[in-house]
Amino acid sequence: MNSYDFGARVVIVTGGAQGIGYAIAERVVASGGTAVLWDIKSDVAEESAATLGRANWSAVDVVDEATVRAAVDAAVVAHGRIDGLVNAAGITGPVKPVTEYGPDEWEAVVRVNLTGTFNCCRLVVPVMKERNYGRIVNVSSVAGKEGNPNLAAYSAAKAGILGLTKSLGKELATTGIAVNAITPTTADTPILQGLTPEFIEYMRVRIPRERFVQVEEIAAMVAWLLSEENSFTTAATFDLSGGRTTY
Repeated sequence: MNSYDFGARVVIVTGGAQGIGYAIAERVVASGGTAVLWDIKSDVAEESAATLGRANWSAVDVVDEATVRAAVDAAVVAHGRIDGLVNAAGITGPVKPVTEYGPDEWEAVVRVNLTGTFNCCRLVVPVMKERNYGRIVNVSSVAGKEGNPNLAAYSAAKAGILGLTKSLGKELATTGIAVNAITPTTADTPILQGLTPEFIEYMRVRIPRERFVQVEEIAAMVAWLLSEENSFTTAATFDLSGGRTTY
């Protein structure tokens, strides 16, 4: 495992209680940094933070701007800084055709995945600007590049994250803040619980490596994106599709 010296770095991970978010937080701690878990599942987040050791948590609904703002303030009070932000919180939503999607169902998926990412970026960036340093990693998906049938809301929201990353990365390009996105293929995480076995197999057979990505593989890429070594690249998208999307 490549090692990074995160030293006194403080990294917020939304959706950090489990799955991809937890694997990233675990890598941050293993690299000497402090992970701050933001998750709507407070009981799981508390347990995960205790397991990680050098970590703490806040009950955060990324859709609710007030709770995000309160969590930012709490992180600054506790640590005096925010060096990294990983937006990993997300939901898939219902699996069904666009014509059967209800407006409320659509809005719920877009709000968590896209608006939640926007809320966190908007409120964390000013704190990073104070030190002229920061690393933001937005977790998108191969669905944001290709679109998945019967997952239009999720695909559209993840595509929106790519647009947000490009715009914000360019806005901050003259600062010490880097903003990038990753597009992982399916990983075996709790988010799969909302999908049918048939749909899960549909996604697996489209991966040239013939397997799902491991959360540790995602965390390895994110660790570099969070590191000081990532001093030039910004507004970019990094592929984790096992060869499915090569652009």
